[in-house]
Amino acid sequence: MREPVAIAVERLGKRFRLGPRATTDRFTERLQTACLNTVRRPWQWLRGSSRPTAPTTAHRDEYWALDDISFEVRQGEALGIVGRNGAGKSTLLKILTRITEPTRGRFGIRGRVASLLEVGTGFHPDLTGRENIYLSGAFLGMSRQEIRRRFDEIVAFAEIDAFIDTSVKRYSSGMYTRLGFAVAAHLESEVLIVDEVLAVGDAAFQKKCLGKMQDTAQQGRTVLFVSHNMLAVQTLCSRAIWLDGGSLRADDTPAAIQQTYQRATDSAAPSSHLLSASADGLVRVRSASARPIPINAALTVQSPVEIVVDYDIIDQPRRLHVCLYVFDSTGACAFCTFSEPSTHPPGHVRATCTIPGNLLNAGTYAIDVQIVEQGTTVIVGIRHAIVFDVLDADRTTSWLGTWSGAVRPACVWQVSSLDKATRT
Repeated sequence: MREPVAIAVERLGKRFRLGPRATTDRFTERLQTACLNTVRRPWQWLRGSSRPTAPTTAHRDEYWALDDISFEVRQGEALGIVGRNGAGKSTLLKILTRITEPTRGRFGIRGRVASLLEVGTGFHPDLTGRENIYLSGAFLGMSRQEIRRRFDEIVAFAEIDAFIDTSVKRYSSGMYTRLGFAVAAHLESEVLIVDEVLAVGDAAFQKKCLGKMQDTAQQGRTVLFVSHNMLAVQTLCSRAIWLDGGSLRADDTPAAIQQTYQRATDSAAPSSHLLSASADGLVRVRSASARPIPINAALTVQSPVEIVVDYDIIDQPRRLHVCLYVFDSTGACAFCTFSEPSTHPPGHVRATCTIPGNLLNAGTYAIDVQIVEQGTTVIVGIRHAIVFDVLDADRTTSWLGTWSGAVRPACVWQVSSLDKATRT
């Protein structure tokens, strides 16, 4: 039996008006404008104006932060929401938490909602950490006894025992985040909504929060998680949606969304970014490419990959080396490699690096290219200069499904029995 729907969003849209607000919408503002026009008209007549000038109306541009968004989230499901900045992720969460009203469409949420959208959301700066915990619980409709029962867990998770009776306006952004997440995760709500605010915390705290959200989802609570960290989305969430330009572009498993989103992001980058030069203009990168060996073969897990970087040295010899940073589809750095520093005269230089076969896993990879001088100074840096796909052509192990990890080396195994056969 399927779990009941916890969040239902139907054709949701949010419109914002850009530019100056030239016309008035509220009755009090309209009344004020009418009174001012009544006073101004006699003075305009005395100055010789034949008729009073009408108030100017500036053009209003409209911007749809969300446009016709529809999806459902079932109870106990962890949903990741991804997309570039300005895609509408935060606007969606603010509507679901009733901070702002939608322009059109409707939504419904079953149960109480705890959210962490920005550092310090819901906290009163003049109250202590202890008082804000009780205040947040009261907003969720919890009794004082319920909050007291979870109080020690919240303080222990936030690791702010010594500052719990200090006004939160004295807290650092990290302390704000720790306490805010601890309150949202431990108080008894049916839906937990977390924005990218976790990026404020340190690495250990982020890992701790992801573990807590996993426990929360396993307890049957619903989690909405917005993040630019695709690896965190894949680790935590069972499903993901991709927002782009206010529209819902895809709804699938986190792994499928990662590949689709990564390809779209990389294809949107202009090809002219390869024509990069150093600050003094004396080292210029012509091109960077990845090709299989042999060249006319498919680029598979088993085939070697040749990375070729062409650049020009102008005016005088330079001692340089080339660095490659290889990233997988989650944005994690799989490995880096670099050439030995060498001095070349002015002219065309080609650097070639061969990645052996049976190393890269199937999926999409991006390579950052850097030209480094004297082993310490990066004079040219090109992010995602090369993007390519590695295919899985080996069907003999398809029963394993998708292989995990950024790399997939062909390790040497030997398995043998150490016990002697028993004679009968």
